[in-house]
Order: sequence, then structure tokens, then C-alpha cells
Amino acid sequence: TGHSALARLSAARPIPFNGETVMVFSNAGEASMVAEGAAKPAGNASVTPVVIRPQKFVYQQRVSDEFVKNAESKLNYLQSFAEGFSRVIARGLDIAAIHGIDPATKADIPALATNNIDDLVAAGSIITYDATAPDGNIDDAVAAIQALGGSVSGIAMSPAFSAALASLKVNGVPQFPEYRFGQNPDALYGMRSDVNTTINYTGSAVGAPTDYAVIGDFTRAFRWGYSVNVPLEVIEYGDPDGAGHDLKQYNEVLLRAEAYIGWGILDAGAFAVVR
Repeated sequence: TGHSALARLSAARPIPFNGETVMVFSNAGEASMVAEGAAKPAGNASVTPVVIRPQKFVYQQRVSDEFVKNAESKLNYLQSFAEGFSRVIARGLDIAAIHGIDPATKADIPALATNNIDDLVAAGSIITYDATAPDGNIDDAVAAIQALGGSVSGIAMSPAFSAALASLKVNGVPQFPEYRFGQNPDALYGMRSDVNTTINYTGSAVGAPTDYAVIGDFTRAFRWGYSVNVPLEVIEYGDPDGAGHDLKQYNEVLLRAEAYIGWGILDAGAFAVVR
């Protein structure tokens, strides 16, 4: 229920806990017409396996042990924690799958080097951002995707890119008024649309790129879903978060939630980034 650009642009599918392999066919060439009694010609399509493995996301927080003693405060804590969990998990999916970095540490995750949009997008599909012509950036991105045989179903943009669209005027008339005043419409010219701060989230490496928009076929070329979702665990003993002191010693309990989320980029050529 949190705000995730990927979840908004691509519907979730169940992912097995031990992962799955999706066979992606290139579908190159065209269908052949065969005359009666003639041999069927060989095709030139190729198949590539894409492995989707669930990744564990954890969110935890220490609270006073009155949580387990007072029914009223327990309800408040649970509601607040659940809302926080939904926010960080939604952001975590975007940050990991788009940028390949750990949301908390901002460090690159080597295991995601071949499973994030930033690292897989084709060199010719990286568009240089122009704040005076964001619509031109979108046109160039779509053209790059179509040149590789892809199509476009959605666009995820940073607040800066959205603001540039909102400011674009022709003869004094705003061309994209639906984005003015920080609004987040559902669609842009028939494409699903989302404005999210996760798009321009940068890593800790010096010179890490800043994305302004990600455009592509989120419906066909990106697949994601939950494998296991453990809503809440209340831990009353020990030092489970490595804080350096015992829970009982400081009259605390630890609230912990975990989710296993898997995703895969089935066709890197179906995406372009503006940066």
C-alpha cells in the first residue's frame, strides 16, 4: 500500500519462494508461409532465461515495552508501524530494482548488478536531461525504445522532471497543467504515469547517476511480486538489531516486519532513462 512507481506501473504476480526462471523469446523475424509439400524454413528467434530470485527486505524498530502492556498504545504502535512498513517496502522495491542499491546504506548490491534498470539499459537509450524540453526527452526515449523493437506502457519521473513538464508553456499556455502544483496524475498521453522521489535516489558512489525519468514497457518487460510477507513479529528478548544493549535491560521490545520480493527485467531494450 506504499508509494512505489514500479508497483503502480506494473501489476504484481506471485513469485515462488525458491525463485523462478522465465524463458524470454526474442520473436525475431516474421512468420513463414509454407506451400503444400514444401519444407518448413528454420526460424531465427532466440530464447534467453531470466532468473527471478526473491530478495529479503527487513524493517524493524524498538519501542517501549508498554506496547505489550497497554492495549490502546499497542493499537497505535501497530498502526504506525504498519504504515511505516508499507512506505519503506514500496520505496525499497523501486530503489533496488531501478538503481541496484541498498535503500538503507545507498551502497551498490553486487547481486543486483544484472537485475536493475540503470545497469541494464542500452547505452543508446540513455537520454540527456533538458529541463527546457522534457517533452523532447520523452520523445527521444520512446524513439530509442522503438528502434530496438520495443513499446512503451508507462513513465516514472522524479519531482524535478514533473516540475519541468508543469512549467513547459507554448505561447504562455501550460502544456501539461495536470502536473502543476505537485500533482501526480495517473496517465500521460495514454501512458501510465507516476511521480516519485525514488527515481532520483542516488547511491553512495562518487558520481552516481541521477535519473530524472524512466520510460518503458513496464507491463511486459518487468515482472515482480511477493514471495513471502511476514507482517509483524514482536521480539521481547536479546539484542536482535545489534544496538548493543538488551531489550529487557531498557524496557523495550522490537517490532520487525519482513517481506520477500522478487523481480526480473525480461527485456532491457524495452526501457530508457533520462539523466
